Amino acid sequence: MRSLLLVLSAFAVMALGFWAYRENYRTQGELAEVRRLQAEIGELREALSVLNAEWAYLNRPDRLRELAELNFERLGLLPFEPRQFGSVAAVSYPAIALPPITEPVDTIALNGNAP
Repeated sequence: MRSLLLVLSAFAVMALGFWAYRENYRTQGELAEVRRLQAEIGELREALSVLNAEWAYLNRPDRLRELAELNFERLGLLPFEPRQFGSVAAVSYPAIALPPITEPVDTIALNGNAP
C-alpha cells in the first residue's frame, strides 16, 4: 500500500511538473505577444502623430487661401460671410405622427390603489 502511495505521489509530482513547464512556456509566449502588440501600438501612435502633423501643415489658413486664389476660376471658392449661416430655429423638423390611443390603460387600478 505504501509503495502504491509513493508511485501515485511521484506520478502527481511529474504531472504537476509537466503542467508547470507547459504553463511557463505558454506564459512566455503570451508575454512576447504583449510586447509585440505594445511595440506595434507605439509605431501606430507615432505614425498617427506624423499624420496629424502633416494634416495640420497642409491645412494652414495661408496655404489654403493661396490654393483658393490659384484655383478661383475653376472652383469659385469665396470666404464665408456671416449672412451665409442660418439659425437653428430656421430648421424645420418633420412632425411626428403619433398613433391614436385605442385602448387606454387605467394606471391607478393597476397599482392596487383604486378608489
